[in-house]
Amino acid sequence: MPQTILDWPLVKKGDNAFPVRSLQQLLRARNRPVAVDGIFGPLTESAVKKFQQSAGLSADGKVGKLTWPKLIVQVRKGDSGDAVRGVQEVIQFHDQSDNPPNHVDGIFGPKTDQWVRGFQTAVGTASDGIVGPITWRAMVSGMLSG
Repeated sequence: MPQTILDWPLVKKGDNAFPVRSLQQLLRARNRPVAVDGIFGPLTESAVKKFQQSAGLSADGKVGKLTWPKLIVQVRKGDSGDAVRGVQEVIQFHDQSDNPPNHVDGIFGPKTDQWVRGFQTAVGTASDGIVGPITWRAMVSGMLSG
């Protein structure tokens, strides 16, 4: 039976835990250069506000249910770049195995595809390997992280 997909998380200044690194990668994918350091500080907040303004949203600097859907970038096997790095940051967060770590290299190759499909199956969504709005929401909301 499919799990209910959790709501988009609220991420704001002062946060320094998951999913800040993925958020920062997505900002970079949207041409908002920020350091990917996992800390939602003043520079990340400024980049969020600029993105929100450009997307026609209220520029409050907080990333929640209105900002996430505009910020995400759909990716799949064969894609590369910062949005793929955002997916790979989620993989690193979730990976509790003794296997060699998944590298955040920005290349959506076979290992990333395999993980995405497994995650999609585990949360009860279509296992198509495409990281679209539903898969992004499930990933950044921390589903299966417990």
